[in-house]
Amino acid sequence: MMQRSLLLFFLLLAHTVYAQKKAITLEDIMQKGTFASRSVPGFNALKNGTQYTQKDYGANGSIQINVYDLATGIKRHSLFDNTIHTLDGKRLKVESYQFSDDEKKLLLFENGESIYRRSYLYDVFVFDIATQKLSRLNDEKVLHACFSPDGSKIAFVKNNNLFYKNLILNSTVQVSTDGKRNEIINGNCDWVYEEEFEFTRAYQWSPDGNTLAYYRFDERAVPEFSMTMYDGLYPTPYQYKYPKAGEPNSIIQIKLYQLQTKRTVTAALGKETDIYIPRIKWTKNPQQLCIYRLNRHQNHLELLLADAATGKTSTIYEESNKYYIDINDNLQFLPDGHSFIINSERNGFNHFYKYDWSNLQLTPLTSGNFDIENLIGVDEQNQLLYYTAAATSPLERQLYVVDWNGQQTQLLTPEKGTHSITPIAGYQFFLDKHSSLQSPPVYYLRNKKGTIVRILEDNKKLSEKMKEYDLGKIQFITVEGADGTTQLNGWMITPPAFDKTKKYPVLMFQYSGPGSQQVVDAFPARDFWWHEMLAQKGYIIVCTDGTGTGFRGEEFKKKTYLQLGKLESDDQIAVAKNLASLPYVDKDRIGIWGWSYGGFMSSTCLFKGADVFKAAIAVAPVTNWRYYDNIYTERYMRTPQENPQGYDDNAPEKMVKNLKGKYLVIHGTADDNVHFQNQVMLVNEMIKHNKKYEAEYYPNRAHGISGGNARYHLYRRMTDFILSNL
Repeated sequence: MMQRSLLLFFLLLAHTVYAQKKAITLEDIMQKGTFASRSVPGFNALKNGTQYTQKDYGANGSIQINVYDLATGIKRHSLFDNTIHTLDGKRLKVESYQFSDDEKKLLLFENGESIYRRSYLYDVFVFDIATQKLSRLNDEKVLHACFSPDGSKIAFVKNNNLFYKNLILNSTVQVSTDGKRNEIINGNCDWVYEEEFEFTRAYQWSPDGNTLAYYRFDERAVPEFSMTMYDGLYPTPYQYKYPKAGEPNSIIQIKLYQLQTKRTVTAALGKETDIYIPRIKWTKNPQQLCIYRLNRHQNHLELLLADAATGKTSTIYEESNKYYIDINDNLQFLPDGHSFIINSERNGFNHFYKYDWSNLQLTPLTSGNFDIENLIGVDEQNQLLYYTAAATSPLERQLYVVDWNGQQTQLLTPEKGTHSITPIAGYQFFLDKHSSLQSPPVYYLRNKKGTIVRILEDNKKLSEKMKEYDLGKIQFITVEGADGTTQLNGWMITPPAFDKTKKYPVLMFQYSGPGSQQVVDAFPARDFWWHEMLAQKGYIIVCTDGTGTGFRGEEFKKKTYLQLGKLESDDQIAVAKNLASLPYVDKDRIGIWGWSYGGFMSSTCLFKGADVFKAAIAVAPVTNWRYYDNIYTERYMRTPQENPQGYDDNAPEKMVKNLKGKYLVIHGTADDNVHFQNQVMLVNEMIKHNKKYEAEYYPNRAHGISGGNARYHLYRRMTDFILSNL
C-alpha cells in the first residue's frame, strides 16, 4: 500500500512539473524577444591579431566603440564615445562603423535608409582617432562610403555618380557626371545585379589608391516596372528598372579613373554587350584589374586581366559548365603575381584549386565527394588556405586548413554541428559560432591549431529559458524521394508528450530553391519557435530538402535545370505520401507552406498533389517564372523564348484548375523582388476557374513583409488559417 501511495505521489509530482511548463505565444516570438539568441555584437578584430573592437551601449543613448583583448575579453580603452565626441553638440546614433586600413580613422554611419535588399543610404561621418576630430563626409546621405588604402581619401556614390573626398585637402572630386535615375548608374549596382549577384558597391580602389575602377550601368533599354505606394490621399507611383526573364539587361562598362591625371579609360570587354560582369577584383599589381565576364546563359566564365592605364585586356582563365556557373567572392590572387585560388564544380563537387596562368597549371587543393562552403582566408606568409566544408556530412560545416599544394589537410573544429567562422588578422585566432540542431550557438575564440582559447558567449540564458517551455522534440529524419531510391534529409518536430498511438496532423515547411539548404545541423531551424508553437497545439512539423538543394554535389543540385519546380514538387509530394503511411499521421490533414521560392513550391504542391495536401500557405510566391528577374531565372531555365514549356508546365498559375484544398496566398504590395503581380495573376486564374481561396496583402511592404506590426499580423494570420483548415 505504501509503495502504491509513493508511486501515485511521484506521478502527481511529475504531472505538476509537466503542467508548469509554459506555452509559446506569438507575443513571445514576435514582440517580447523571449527566445532571442545572443551573439558577439559588432565584432571587429584589429590587425594586431590580439584585440577586437565592439560597439557598446550605455545609459541615455550613449554609444562607445571599445577595444578588448581577444584572449581575456578585458576592455583596454575606448576609441569613440558619442557623449564626448559630438558634432555641433549633437550625439551620433552610430549604427555601424568602418576602419581605415591603417586603423587610424573611422567611418561612422547613422540614419540608414534602405533602398533594396543590400543597399543603404547613410549620413556618414569621419573620425580621426589621433586628433579626436569628427567631421561630416557630405551634406547629404550617400552610398558605399569607403576609405582609400592609405586612408587619405573616401569614395562614395551620390545621385548615381561616383565621388571621392580628399581628407588632406578637404575637397571633393566628382569622378562621373552622367548619372541619372533609371538611366545611368555609376559606382552602384542596378536592381538585378544587387539582388542576384549579391553585391551593391560597384567600385574598387586599386591597392595603391591611385585608380578607381567602377561599373557604369546603362539601363535605358531595361523595361520599367511600376508599383503603387499607398502613402497619402493620392498614392505615389514608384518606377524602377526590372529586367524580367527574356528581357534586356543593362549594358555594362568598367571604367578606370586615374586620380592623378583625372583621366578615365574603358576596359575592353569585347563586342558582345549582352553579357554579365558579376565581379571585378584588383590583383596584387595595382596596374592589373581582374574582370569576370560571364555569358548570358551563365555557363561560360572568363577572367580578363585589364591594364589600368589603357583598359586593354587579356584572358587568363576560362571555364564552361553544361548547366551554369555559380558566382562568389572566393577568388584570391597570390603574391607571385601569376596565380590565384578559385573554386569550381568541374569534377562534380565544389572544390578549391590553385591556378597558375603563366604555366597553365591547375592544382586541386581540396577533393572528395563533398562540397566546400566558404573561403575563410588565405595565409600568404605560411601558404595556407582556411575553409569550411560539408566533408563529414551534408548537414555539417567544419573548419579546415590546407597547404597551397593540396597535400596536407587538417580539421580544426572536430565538434559535430555547424561552425560559422570569422577570421582574425594574422590567422592566429578565429571566431567560431558553433551550434547544432538542438543547441543554441556558442561563440568560441580558437587559435590557429583549433584549440578553444575562451568562450565569448555561451547563450546559457537561452538554454535555461528553453527549459521553462513545453517544447516538442526536433530530430533529423530521412525520407525516400520521388525516384524511389534517393534518401532526402529532413527534420521533424513532434508535439510535446508525443504518443505514437495517436493520429496527428502534419504541416510541411520547405524552401527548395537551387543550392539552398534548410536541413542543417544548426540552431535554430527556420521559423523554429513558430513551428514549436504549432507543435504545442498538436501538429507535427516536417522540413525536407529535396532534389535541387545544396551540398550533395553538382548533379543533385542541378538536376532541376530547365524545369524549376517539377522534381522539387515531386519530392515534396512523395514525402507527404510517405508521412501519410505512418501510423501516427492523419493522412487527411497534411499541409505545406513556404515563402518566396518556398511559396512557389507550396502552391505547386497543393495544385499537383490535390489528393495529398489538405491546405497550403504561400507567402510572396513566384507564380510563373516569366514574371521574375532574368539573372536568377535564366540561370536555371534559360529564356522563355528558348524554353517556353519549362516555364508554363511548372507554373502554379497554369495549375489552378486542379485546386481542391484550402489555399492562402500572402504578398506585400511593394515587393520589389517577387512582384505583387504574381499574386494578382494567380488570383485572376482562381476566379476564372471558380476556385475558392483566401488572400492577404500587406500595403507598402517589401518581400520580407516587415515594419510596424506586419510580422506579428502575418504570423497570426497564418496561425489562424492552419488552426481552422488543417
